[in-house]
Amino acid sequence: MKGRWTVKIMKMLGMVIVAALAIGCFVMVLWNALIPELFKGPVITFWQAVGLLVLSHILFRGWGHRGHGWHRDRWSHRFEEKLAAMTPEEREKFKNDWRSRCGWVPKETETK
Repeated sequence: MKGRWTVKIMKMLGMVIVAALAIGCFVMVLWNALIPELFKGPVITFWQAVGLLVLSHILFRGWGHRGHGWHRDRWSHRFEEKLAAMTPEEREKFKNDWRSRCGWVPKETETK
């Protein structure tokens, strides 16, 4: 029984390593084909491409382990709480302020 799990874990680890190598190689080739020609940028090595992938992951997805929409859900929940705590007059003023700024109206206040 333990042997099966070990084999499965080793296969999964091997697939992750192969995928990381393939994606890193793809980023390197794509960068080197486009950036030096279009923007007169530098040619990068494989490890620099892997570093770019890690950096973009940190910048765009963050360090958290809570899933993709966690930050948006948290913000949305807090926003809904604020709207629920407003009086109808405050809600109308808020809606008009946002309309005058950028033409955006929160979904919670559109139908009410």
